[in-house]
Amino acid sequence: MKFEDLGLNEQLLEALGYMGFDSATPIQEQAIPIINSGKDIIGCAQTGTGKTGAFLIPIINMLSKASGGGVKCLIVCPTRELALQIHQQIEGLAYFVDVSYMAIYGGGNGSEWSNQKNALTEGADIVVATPGKLISHMNLGYVNFSKIKYLVLDEADRMLDIGFQDDLVKIIDALPEKTQKIMFSATMPDKIRRFAKKILHQPAEISLSISKPAENVTQGAYLVYDEQKLPLLTDLLTAKGDVRCIVFTSTKKNVSVIVRQLKKAKINALGVSSDLEQSEREDALLQFRSGKVKVLVATDVLSRGIDIENLDVVFNYDVPSDAEDYVHRIGRTARAASSGLALTFINEASMIDFSKIERLIEQEVKKIALPEALGEGPKWKTFQGKGKKKSFHKKKPYNKNAKRPFKKRD
Repeated sequence: MKFEDLGLNEQLLEALGYMGFDSATPIQEQAIPIINSGKDIIGCAQTGTGKTGAFLIPIINMLSKASGGGVKCLIVCPTRELALQIHQQIEGLAYFVDVSYMAIYGGGNGSEWSNQKNALTEGADIVVATPGKLISHMNLGYVNFSKIKYLVLDEADRMLDIGFQDDLVKIIDALPEKTQKIMFSATMPDKIRRFAKKILHQPAEISLSISKPAENVTQGAYLVYDEQKLPLLTDLLTAKGDVRCIVFTSTKKNVSVIVRQLKKAKINALGVSSDLEQSEREDALLQFRSGKVKVLVATDVLSRGIDIENLDVVFNYDVPSDAEDYVHRIGRTARAASSGLALTFINEASMIDFSKIERLIEQEVKKIALPEALGEGPKWKTFQGKGKKKSFHKKKPYNKNAKRPFKKRD
C-alpha cells in the first residue's frame, strides 16, 4: 500500500518521499489505520520491519493538526540508543511538519537536564524517554502530563526484562485516563500479554512472524573452543574484506579484549558498551554509520532498536542466554528487505542455549566446519525437552537392598 493511500497530510508525505519511503511495510499498513481510529493496540513483528514508523507516522500526522501546548505524546523505550534512534526518525518525518520533540535519557550534563525540564514543563509535542530518567524528572514534581493523548511503549518486553515494570506503572498512572496506549515489540512473551491486559483497553492486536528472523538472513554457526574464537573472528573478517559488521559479545570485558585483538590484526574496530560515556557511544556509532569504521563490537545494548543501513554481517561471538535476544541481534542485518549474514560461535557451555534458539526459530542452523589451521572444535551435542541436557553418563543399576537414610514424615 502506498503512503498516499493512508490519508496522511501533504507535508508528511513530502518528508516520507524525501527519506525514500513510498510504500508502507505490512506492520505499517495494518497499524496506521488502527492508531488513526483511536484504539489501543499491541503490535508485534520481527525486527527491521518498520515498527517505529508504524507508530510515528500516524502520531505525527495527527499532531500536525493539533493545537495548544503541553506534551501530547510520550514514547518510552528501554535504552538511550533506542531513544536517540527514535528521536532521529522523528527528526526526519517531522522535517516539513510543525511538530516539536525532545529525547530524554541519562548520561548528559546540567544544560541537557535543563533542556529536558523545559520540554516537560513548556511542552514539546513528542517526548521520547527512558523510564529511569523520566522518573527522575517526575520525582521533582514539575512534570505535567495532563495534555497527553498518546503513550507508546516500544520494546516493552525488554523494559520488563530489565526491571522497569514498576516505573512503567508509575508513568502510566500519571497519564490521563483516556490516553491512547500503543505497545510495540519484536517478541511477545506471556509476561507482556499479562502486562498489556492490565494497561490496555480492548486493544487491537497485530502479530507478524513473532520471534522469527527475517527470511533473507542467512544463518550459520561454528562449533569452537573459547581459545579458537578470536583467531576465527580475525580470519573471517580478514577473508571477507570490506564488509560492515557488528560483533555481539555477552560481557563488557570481552568488548575491549576483542577490539584490541582486531586492531593488532590491522582491522579497524570500535567497541560500544555501557562502560562508555554517552558521547563516546554516539561518536562510535557515528563513525560506524559513516563508514569510517567497518567493525563495531558491542554488548546487547545495541541489539534492539538500532537501525544501521547496509549492515552485511552480524557475528554472535557469544551465544545469548535468552533465545529472544538472538532474534534481536541478527535482526540488525537484512533490514527493509535487504539480505544479510549471521554467524554464531558456539562453545560447549552454550550448546544448550543454542538448542533453545533453534527451537524458538523453528529451524536448525547449519554448522560450518572450522578452517583447517584452527584444528577441530567440539562435537555438537543434542539436547531434549525444555532446555534439559541429555545425560551422557551411565546410571548405576537400582539396588533394592541398598541402605537408605530414614526420611521423617511430616
